Amino acid sequence: MGRRVTIIAAVGVALALALSAGVLLLKPFGPDDPDSARCDNPPTNFGDVRNAPGHRELEVRYTCEGAAQSATIYLPLDEGQHPAVIWVHGAGEATRIVYDYPVFTELVRNGVAVLTYDKRGVGQSEGACCPGDEGHFNLLTADVEGAMVALRSRPEIDGDRIGLMGASQAGWIAPRAAVEKGAAFLALASAPTVGERVANLFERLSSGAEGDLSPAEIANRLSKAEKGFDPLPDLQRLEVPGLWMFGTADDRTPVDESKAVLDRLKADGHDITVVVYPDAGHGLLDTPPTAPDAPTDVVRWILDHTASR
Repeated sequence: MGRRVTIIAAVGVALALALSAGVLLLKPFGPDDPDSARCDNPPTNFGDVRNAPGHRELEVRYTCEGAAQSATIYLPLDEGQHPAVIWVHGAGEATRIVYDYPVFTELVRNGVAVLTYDKRGVGQSEGACCPGDEGHFNLLTADVEGAMVALRSRPEIDGDRIGLMGASQAGWIAPRAAVEKGAAFLALASAPTVGERVANLFERLSSGAEGDLSPAEIANRLSKAEKGFDPLPDLQRLEVPGLWMFGTADDRTPVDESKAVLDRLKADGHDITVVVYPDAGHGLLDTPPTAPDAPTDVVRWILDHTASR
């Protein structure tokens, strides 16, 4: 009994010290994000197709890993089967993107449908947000896979011409979803190809959180960092065309290190296009974008890779 009291007391002291230091982790092992997370045959419900200015649209709900995800599909006005893209979100809470977003508008006007969803645990989507912000990407990947399955079930969509596009954190989500569900292409902006912890360290160092470091000093620190989640195995399995866009002034994504990964993959025979915008920051596809040509460039590339074959 005396030993049990001693152990309980020691745990209590440690807990108090953690609380006083402000370092108590309420979820020390991260969110529930099982390696087995998949969305191969999601129960799916569609609303009615309705006309809207310049396009048609419909709502869709599909259930992945016990949580219903809510999305909107923007369709071109003309009938027939269309290629499509799914927008993959970056970090943080994010709802579906409105049709007036210039990239979406141009794609739909040129015959490409777009699916955009409320991120897991945000808006009308169920589940807990945001596991990717803690380095866990299995559920988020499953949600993208479910969106691809839902799109393929629509008569308006050409299931062989569905691609993924997105930004930032999407770089750790979209490649595996593309491989697992056979996407036709991948188009990403400011998306790391290095390990998640490497990118997080870069963001911290580039912000000056650990002093005024030179680019060489930062690169040296990154070369020694733990990788955490690493997208390389998924990128090595990727057999479809991929576009990566970077800005040289990006203070969140390690551009040189990410580009080096892509250069090695390209040398190994992968169909990869890299576009670098001088002096552009992280938000290449923001409104307004940090590189004025980036939105037009991504639309042009996607149209080139969705043309009927």
